[in-house]
Formats: sequence, C-alpha cells, structure tokens
Amino acid sequence: MSQPRFSAALISAALAAAALLAAASHASAQVVIPTDRNLLIQQNELQTLRNQLQRQQYQQQQQLYREQDRQIVPKPRPEVPVVKQDCPTQVIGSTISRACR
Repeated sequence: MSQPRFSAALISAALAAAALLAAASHASAQVVIPTDRNLLIQQNELQTLRNQLQRQQYQQQQQLYREQDRQIVPKPRPEVPVVKQDCPTQVIGSTISRACR
C-alpha cells in the first residue's frame, strides 16, 4: 500500500515542479531589461516619425496633383462642320418619310 502512495506523491511533486518551472519561465520571458525598454521606446519614436514623414509626403504629393489638375484646362471640343443633305420630306397618309440619296 505504501508503494502506490509513494508513487502518487512522487508524480504530484513532479507535476508541481513542472508547473512551477513553466510559470517561472513564462514570468521571466515577460521581464523587460531596461536597455531593451529604452530601445523599444526609441524604435516606437522612430516609427512615429516615419509615419509622420510619410503622411507629410503624401499630403504634399496630393497638393501637387491638385495643382496640376487645376492647370490642365480641358480642350474645347473641335468645331466639326456638319454637312446636311437636302432631303425632301414626303408625307404619305399619316407617315412622314425622307428620301435621302
């Protein structure tokens, strides 16, 4: 009887140790080293500056496009002479027809 109790105690102790080890490794992974923290802050600031610069460049490009659009004056439609044929209109009953040749 003492053998199964000893095995159960040993198994539970091993499980508890494994759980503690897992919790300790998880907790250590979340700790941020101060130099890494400063590096992260610098990276975030750098990314923020990049985003601002990209927005500014985009806005300037849009302003250039708008200025170009304002400068381009649409060309008037060319005046094309229309040649009209002289078609006599014939009224036959209630229908009107033109006999163009």
